[in-house]
Amino acid sequence: MNNVKTALVTGANKGIGLATAEGLGKLGYKVWLGSRDFSRGQAAVDQLRSKGLDVHLLLINVADDSSVLEAARILKEQTAHLDILINNAGVALDLKTLPSGENMNLIRQTFETNTFGPIRVTQALLPLLKAADQARVIMLSSIVGSIGLSSDPDVIYGQVNFMGYSASKAALNMITAAFAKELGPLGIKVYAIEPGHIRTALNDHTGTLSTEEGAAVPLRYATMTLDAANGGFFGPDGILPW
Repeated sequence: MNNVKTALVTGANKGIGLATAEGLGKLGYKVWLGSRDFSRGQAAVDQLRSKGLDVHLLLINVADDSSVLEAARILKEQTAHLDILINNAGVALDLKTLPSGENMNLIRQTFETNTFGPIRVTQALLPLLKAADQARVIMLSSIVGSIGLSSDPDVIYGQVNFMGYSASKAALNMITAAFAKELGPLGIKVYAIEPGHIRTALNDHTGTLSTEEGAAVPLRYATMTLDAANGGFFGPDGILPW
């Protein structure tokens, strides 16, 4: 097998995705930087290449079936295996409206990217993941996807009520467990990751941690030897409640 380590990060032209792609590049991975937009994606690739990193643009809209299939076709022409898939692309379209008033179209769009997107991408790239030696799949989840914490009035996460967004991430956690159950016997580990309260466009840059600090968590579970249960939900301090 080709010993070049390979990785794909979706939604990587900015934020945690960009920082994660940079971190993988610094660890010696050949990285495909997934982006919906060519100009923004190429600008991000150029930025990382200027640092001497082996990074390549892959146009992919995780919410679109044909885009994902075309991206998978292109990637298969460029590599025989994929060691790491980081399903980072995500949206938060409405974090202000109460559940009774949330717009159904916005909820559908949220699920298309946050929930169905990781399914599409993982399924499409499964042959490349199976061809790698002990591949890993990272699902970028959120702590508000924890039903346990979101229903606890004594913690801060029990005070917020982001129905559409939180539900999309709670569903992603179940998807993580399902993929892990199937792929674990093949040597592929699948983790749901909460990166922390990061300053990104999703929260109008109100987070308390940098994107580099946020990228440290998916990087840890993607690349390090860990005693972590396959299919688990993990944050900066370890396992999180479902």
